[in-house]
Amino acid sequence: MRRVVAYELVSLNGVAEDPDHFILDWDEIMDANLAEVIATQDSVILGRTSFDEWAAFWPGSDIEPFSAFINGVTKYVATSTPLAAEWTRSSAVEGHLSDFVRSLASEAGGDIGVHASISVVQHLLKAGQIDVLRLVIAPCVVPTGRKLFDSVGTVRLSLLRARSTPSGHLLVDYEVLR
Repeated sequence: MRRVVAYELVSLNGVAEDPDHFILDWDEIMDANLAEVIATQDSVILGRTSFDEWAAFWPGSDIEPFSAFINGVTKYVATSTPLAAEWTRSSAVEGHLSDFVRSLASEAGGDIGVHASISVVQHLLKAGQIDVLRLVIAPCVVPTGRKLFDSVGTVRLSLLRARSTPSGHLLVDYEVLR
């Protein structure tokens, strides 16, 4: 079974929406952490909003290590409407997201990443289909915005690793317990 690994940038109080507004300092430890996260992934699931935003940005970006990864990896988009944007190796998820993830996870391959895409992470947490949650926690409290854990219910976690970065961010990896 492949693992489903969610990677999210969040504020200290759990806001995940618009991380560019609260992740203001990025350092070499955060780059190394991101490189570790993506090194094991050979496919990514995105929500429609994230896909549309990223399809407009990443194909022309040279921000590494993520640009080469996201432009080359197979991307599955959770959407009920056809994709308007063309982006290499992208396709819409057909059928119910949970069924799709169950089938994809049963195939041979590396980790399945979920990046950004708050609603996808929430759906998969509720369905018990996230195996590992990797968080970059910003050293700030954000007064507004969608929170990653709103409406997911109780999720039990086991700490795999925690460390801080020179810019004050926390890098926290959890196994999601079932």
